[in-house]
Amino acid sequence: MYAIIVDGSRQLKVEEGQELEIDFRNLGAGQQVKFDRVLAVGQDSGLKLGSPGLSGASVTAEVVGAGQGPKLVVQKMRRRKNSRRKTGHRQLVTRVKISKISAG
Repeated sequence: MYAIIVDGSRQLKVEEGQELEIDFRNLGAGQQVKFDRVLAVGQDSGLKLGSPGLSGASVTAEVVGAGQGPKLVVQKMRRRKNSRRKTGHRQLVTRVKISKISAG
């Protein structure tokens, strides 16, 4: 069983037991996160599609912990000016484990 959910501006395909990184939420490890915006649910009996979302469907996840995403390097250079800047950035993320998918 899988589901396609919306988190922020991203659409994610998730399955039960899967771990993934989502946008940072100030939650402790062990707390629950509920995703109500479910676009589709795939089961053995077939695929349920919503327009735009399925009413009554939800995905529940458990917070594993917070962390940082991959490092992004930002370089700025102005040619012929001897001006160069190099900085890095690591976005905060929350790791969650999908515990339950309900089709509603």
